Parts: sequence; C-alpha cells; structure tokens
Amino acid sequence: MNTEKGPGTGAEEHYAIVPRRVSFEWDGTPLHWIPDEPTATHVINVLHLLLPAGERWFVKVFKEGLPLITDPVLRADVKGFMGQEATHSVQHAHVLDHLAAQHLDTTAFTKYVDFLFEKLLGERPPLGAPVPTQEWLRFRLSIIAAIEQFTAVLGNWVLHAEGLDRAGSDEVMLDLLRWHGAEEVEHRAVAFDMFQHCGGRGLPRYARRVAGMTVTAPVMLYLWVWGTACLIRHDPRLAGRPRYSLAEHNRAVGKGLLPTWRELGTAIPRYLRRSYHPSQEGSLRKAVEYLAQSPAARVAAGAIGRTATA
Repeated sequence: MNTEKGPGTGAEEHYAIVPRRVSFEWDGTPLHWIPDEPTATHVINVLHLLLPAGERWFVKVFKEGLPLITDPVLRADVKGFMGQEATHSVQHAHVLDHLAAQHLDTTAFTKYVDFLFEKLLGERPPLGAPVPTQEWLRFRLSIIAAIEQFTAVLGNWVLHAEGLDRAGSDEVMLDLLRWHGAEEVEHRAVAFDMFQHCGGRGLPRYARRVAGMTVTAPVMLYLWVWGTACLIRHDPRLAGRPRYSLAEHNRAVGKGLLPTWRELGTAIPRYLRRSYHPSQEGSLRKAVEYLAQSPAARVAAGAIGRTATA
C-alpha cells in the first residue's frame, strides 16, 4: 500500500484518497490555450478525448472488483480512487463541450474511444471470446494499472512544467491539469495495489502485469498520435496547416511545453521490474502542496466546509 510519509509528518502513515468535487469556468479559455502553440495545445488536449470514457470505464471495472477485496484499507483507497476518477471524467467532458462551442468537433474521434472502452473492454470479452470471467477482470485491471503508470508520470510532469507558465498558458486549463495531475500522484499506487490484490499470485500475476503494459503502451501511443492529428485537422483556426508534425512536437518538448520522450519511455521498464511499486513515482508532497493552493480545489474544500457547518 502507499505509505509515503505525509506532508509535515515524521513517521510513515497511510495517506487517505479523498475525492474533490471541483468545477471550472471555461468561458474565458481560448481554443489555443497555450498562446501560439497549437501543436502543444492539442497534444495535451488529447487527454480530454480519452479521459471521459476511459475514467468512467475505470470506475466500472473497479466496481466489478470491489467484492474481491479483503483488505479494508485497500477497499477505502479504491473507493476514494473511484470518486476521484468519476470527477475527472466529468470535468474533462466539460472541456469537450467547450471545444465544441469553439467549433472544434471531437465526435469523429471520441466515438472510437467509446467503442474501445464500452465494447472491446466491456464487462464481457468481445466477440464472445472464451475468456473466463475472473481472467477477463484480471486483464482489465492490469490495463488500468499500466495506464495509471503513465498518468502518474504525466501528473508529476505537469506539476513541475514551468514552461507552461512561461508560455502564458490559460490559468483555468493549467489548474485543471495540475489538479488532475496532483490527484494522479496522490492515488498513483491504488490501481497497482488493486491488481496485485486481485491478479493472482507469483509468476502468473507478474506475467499478467507484463501483458497489461505490452497492450497499453502501444495503444496509448497510437491513440495519442491519432487524437492529436484529428484535433489539428479539425481545428478551425488552422486552415492550411492540417497535419500533425513530429518536428513541431519536438520543438514544444524543447520549450518545456510537453514531456520528453525519455520521461515517458523510461516509465515502461521501471514498471516491469519485479520489485517495482508506484509509490516511487513523483512526489506526494508536491501534489498535496498544489492541491492546497489550487483555486478549484480550494473552492471545493470551502463548499464542503460550509456544508459541514450548516
């Protein structure tokens, strides 16, 4: 379990995962929310294409697994994780509405994302494949654990991405990304612990973990490139420059607007070490510090406080 030292404490203690019911106002956020950086903007915008359906799916799969949890601490972590992921899904869906209001239609891509999570990775194996129910659940839990490896890396990156501040990025979008990134660092070990708890024992469990990452890494790369290309192609402000450019992507990386390929790539062999645990990813202290100052998180905390004292 995640036993990193909590901020301001001198002893190891369990860190509770608590959902924050945040909200954001998008009226003032421009289409290219990183000024003059459409490629970097849309590479990051792929999050909004993938996460509404993806994080709803996380919650559904974890609900299937809840009856198998015998550890009360893990059960509490999983429920906290599910609450956080449900809020992430809703808030990123609102960004899709904002993009649509600015005449950037995303439905040509998101229908495939919906099909992936609702049909190919749904409650039953696709095409009636003869996979036992328990093994199908284990496979999907391994996929979620692998995805969460990347979200923890991305969450840690965005918390430290000073290049986004230097570029004059929209403050509301930055708060969304950093609030979400901080919560990904907060719960970075929960999906892994869930898989370890429900994924069997010994070498078979490790083989399932490897299989989960073997499927996840290339599919995520493909979806990200495809999603970026779709956003750039449909961007009403980019008439005449309809293609995703790897050179432009790498230029944005050099300016600190996107994570490096090395940061993303080295997350894979790290995850595949037999001794690995995601509590090694990122800084819980940094995440909690940001959540204490996030405008949206502070408003949400104030609303909870007012309700509790009413």
